[in-house]
Amino acid sequence: MDRSRLPLNALRSFEAAARHLSFTRAAIELCVSQGAISHQVKALEDLLGTPLFRRLPRGLALTDEGQALIPVVADSFDRVGAMLDRFSEGRFQEVLTIGAVGTFATGWLLGRLPDFLQAHPEIDLRLMTNNNRVDLAGEGLDMAIRFGEGAWHGTHAERIMAAPMTPLCAPGVATRLNDAADLVREPRLRSYRSDEWARWFAAAGLPPPGMRGIVFDTSLAAAAAAVSGVGVALLPSAMFARELSAEQLVRPFACEVDVGQYWLTRLQSRADGPAMTAFRCWIMGVAG
Repeated sequence: MDRSRLPLNALRSFEAAARHLSFTRAAIELCVSQGAISHQVKALEDLLGTPLFRRLPRGLALTDEGQALIPVVADSFDRVGAMLDRFSEGRFQEVLTIGAVGTFATGWLLGRLPDFLQAHPEIDLRLMTNNNRVDLAGEGLDMAIRFGEGAWHGTHAERIMAAPMTPLCAPGVATRLNDAADLVREPRLRSYRSDEWARWFAAAGLPPPGMRGIVFDTSLAAAAAAVSGVGVALLPSAMFARELSAEQLVRPFACEVDVGQYWLTRLQSRADGPAMTAFRCWIMGVAG
């Protein structure tokens, strides 16, 4: 069928009548007469050469042909409506969905986002936080900010910044730490990346002790436990500048170790759209 001759009014009347199973209620919704709805549906049936409704003593029922057509028509109108909703004040709003490991989101990104949003009012940003376990396609993400070595299957990764880790703890715990060897007597709060403490002790020139202490799935939770005096957490200090400035956490040792970096990632099969390009250029420029 020639798209320029699509019977839009008839399809809209059919969709409303199918949803209500009533010409009367469809007419009320569309602010037309019942006769107009019936006429439009009859015109569509004549065009297709098949009835779409069975007229019952009380209401309507869809025929098999009507049942086949209605999901396509309803989905098309929903998609058009969703697209029109993305225009605001004469400007098209492009949705951009970003996933970010929670530590980076709260420790670095959120405080800088107002500048990005002010520069790009045409972008409708959706931010999803996670604990670094990400399924870009499954979660409907355009891009994701992740921590690690930058090698994820099927993923393009661009380095944002380094994030060296160092022990952080509450001030009261720090009073018991005169040198790195004293950490052996303290609970060492751990992440699911089991080699981090061992790598830090090696950087400090000490053999790694046996591990004990709570295992956390996020650095944010480990940091909260450290603030409460539960133990010493190995954390990227740059992401906890507020806690360090407020002296909720202190850094007892200068030694730090690089166990990963923050990366901006997307699927290799996904080409950058305008919003993705804008975000990538902004974050890389700010991160320097």
